[in-house]
Amino acid sequence: MKKLINNVDNVVKEEMEGIAAAHADLVRVDVANQIIIRADAPVKGKVGVISGGGSGHEPMHGGFVGMGMLDAACAGHVFTSPVPDQMQIATKAVNGGAGVLHIVKNYTGDIMNFEIAAELAQADGINVEAVIINDDVAVQDSLYTAGRRGVGATVLAEKIVGALAESKADLHTVAEMCRKVNSMGRSMGMALTSCTVPAAGKPTFDLGEDEMEIGVGIHGEPGRKRMKLASADEITEMLTMPVVEDLGLKQGDHVIAMVNGMGGTPLIELYIVYRKLDEILKGMGVGIARKLIGNYITSLEMAGCSITLLKADDEMIKLWDAPVNTPGLRWGV
Repeated sequence: MKKLINNVDNVVKEEMEGIAAAHADLVRVDVANQIIIRADAPVKGKVGVISGGGSGHEPMHGGFVGMGMLDAACAGHVFTSPVPDQMQIATKAVNGGAGVLHIVKNYTGDIMNFEIAAELAQADGINVEAVIINDDVAVQDSLYTAGRRGVGATVLAEKIVGALAESKADLHTVAEMCRKVNSMGRSMGMALTSCTVPAAGKPTFDLGEDEMEIGVGIHGEPGRKRMKLASADEITEMLTMPVVEDLGLKQGDHVIAMVNGMGGTPLIELYIVYRKLDEILKGMGVGIARKLIGNYITSLEMAGCSITLLKADDEMIKLWDAPVNTPGLRWGV
């Protein structure tokens, strides 16, 4: 195992220290509790928006803390859910009096721990709503979930919901928008290689030199099928069509599209994938209103990609365009 680390046990804490040193203008970091908080939180009268999950998926979630997106993010150990105490501390830290929204990916540990944290916050007099993201069309159930996994739509939800919260919309309105984004967003991913969790010291799964996994999860969970390596165009079609069909996209629809790298895929390859995605959607009469191409929800150094499509209306696109200023996403400022 070759990693740019000092000690396996200190990976996340030292990452936190690096974020604190690099982005003190945007965030403050509670290194001991592994929480990243918006620098000016809590913002009075604004719904606080928090999320979290295991580390190893950077820039999600900590890279999306800042104006126009998340107010705080809780980081667990690599591929491990944060604990309720972290979430409770984060909820208190961002409570500006208008309540707090928890955006939770559909993984059993995340859901259980966020539920406990919400109960603790409610006991402290903080109004909390939670929305579960479950956008992965690849498999119905997995090693870590009951139902679909929460993946790429999480990033889109955090941006759109963050913008709405910035406008001082109330908690119910912000939560309903998050549910709407989840209901209109779908994703599917694939892997060319495994990744190596530092504490394990060996690949999470084995893939032959001429094999790929279609529908893989962000923790290396098995997907729909393992098969011989195909061309970029063929892979893009394998990922796109199940998403299109599940959303029921038709001529005249518009989407926000994300071609996401899993951590070990160069941009040259992601743009080749986007090229084919654009061709497929144009051929169907579906317009790409906005797009992201790059690493936004990763799996350490896994080589592979995912495609997320959000069937977007004018309100979503307006919120997408609203200013955002985070370590991992920035425009309009």
